[in-house]
Amino acid sequence: MNFSSIVFLYYFLPCFFLVYFLVPDSFKNFILLLGSLFFYAWGEPRFVFFILLVITVDFFSALCIDRYRDNPKAAKSVLLFSLIFNIGLLVYFKYFSFFIENICRIVNIELPVPTIALPIGISFYTFQSISYLVDAYKKDVPVQHNFIDFAAYIAAFPQLIAGPIVRLTSIESSLHHRKMEYSRIAIGIRRFILGLSKKVLLADSFGALCDIFLHSDEKSVLFYWIYAISFTFQIYYDFSGYSDMAIGLGKILGFDYPENFRYPYISTSITEFWRRWHISLGNWFRDYVYIPLGGNRVKKSKWLRNIFVVWILTGLWHGASWNFVAWGLMFGILLLIEKTFLLDYLEKLKVLNHLYVCFFVVIGFVIFQAENMQSVFAFLKNMFFAGDIPLVTMETTYYGKSNLFLFLLALIGSTPIVKNIVIKLGEKKTISKLISVLEIPILLILLIVVTGYLVDGSFSPFLYFRF
Repeated sequence: MNFSSIVFLYYFLPCFFLVYFLVPDSFKNFILLLGSLFFYAWGEPRFVFFILLVITVDFFSALCIDRYRDNPKAAKSVLLFSLIFNIGLLVYFKYFSFFIENICRIVNIELPVPTIALPIGISFYTFQSISYLVDAYKKDVPVQHNFIDFAAYIAAFPQLIAGPIVRLTSIESSLHHRKMEYSRIAIGIRRFILGLSKKVLLADSFGALCDIFLHSDEKSVLFYWIYAISFTFQIYYDFSGYSDMAIGLGKILGFDYPENFRYPYISTSITEFWRRWHISLGNWFRDYVYIPLGGNRVKKSKWLRNIFVVWILTGLWHGASWNFVAWGLMFGILLLIEKTFLLDYLEKLKVLNHLYVCFFVVIGFVIFQAENMQSVFAFLKNMFFAGDIPLVTMETTYYGKSNLFLFLLALIGSTPIVKNIVIKLGEKKTISKLISVLEIPILLILLIVVTGYLVDGSFSPFLYFRF
């Protein structure tokens, strides 16, 4: 089921919330679990059994870890088993075909490459479950003894499909005792509608422009750049819009999910960019891979190894393809260069540092969106005047001018300008009251406009559903 769909907005959500808010607090996690499993089963019913298997194995693994506290070797063995189980399933579903295909190329043999359907959201809920197991082993979180509570934590539909990756430490208290406050619900509704608007009005509009480019017979150098920038905006508004909706739904349900984006396109370095983009994933790799490997508190050769391991894994996490590996390596190299000497110079620059970040982010997403490395090279060749195409065509000019306002709106929306203006105006009592009065009708208008787009438009799944 898709957040940006009529079925979810006007059938699932009203029915779910009606039951959720009517039942006693002691039954809320049970209703959340049932609703989440129904939500997940809507598209792929067979994978419900798979996620239930993961939940069951990890629930009892944590209980065994807790039981064998006095026997460190036994507890560690249980943790190792559960990690192998989770990572093994992820590798099988996501990477097995990729491995077979590349082995065949290396040894020059032909073997049938199996087509394995990828369970939606497996990368997200697997990482979330692994974080719980490791934290439980380290005694950073209490082991959960109620299966319904634990299953509701892993399978909660707001963050099940595309994050953010929620660690139990951030919601443990609210998982068992949460208050349904009207102020929190109001904040959640506002966040959800704004996220939905980002997805439908901005991300999908850029997605349509990308499709026009892909089907165009009059490509030009400028049109390649328009496509690259369009995809850069599309993936930001698509993924950050989903995160806003997930956080908003979490607020309504009584949870405080972590922020996943903090205006990454205003960054002045790639280091800063990755502190603002997909924050929950970056924190996960930092805490469960980079630091356990020694982080930067080791000799230089091992530090270099740690950075490249993290960024190769980050690339592979996004997909079983060499272009994702190249994408991860590119950012790993840039981060290494920055941490070695470039950050000091970047801090002294005022505009060039932003342009530097934007340039490499756009190039990065060109690599990211490609089907394979051949497509990457062909795309970059045409972007940098090495292809047999004109600089500009009439079609390029038409679509560039037609979408100028869209680009301007997206550019402003990717900065905290509007937010800061609203906060500044809110400090004045008269304007603050006016904002409070206008907020509800503005949100309703946005919801109506979005609904109109959804009724009239085609289905557009979130980009991160495939990860």
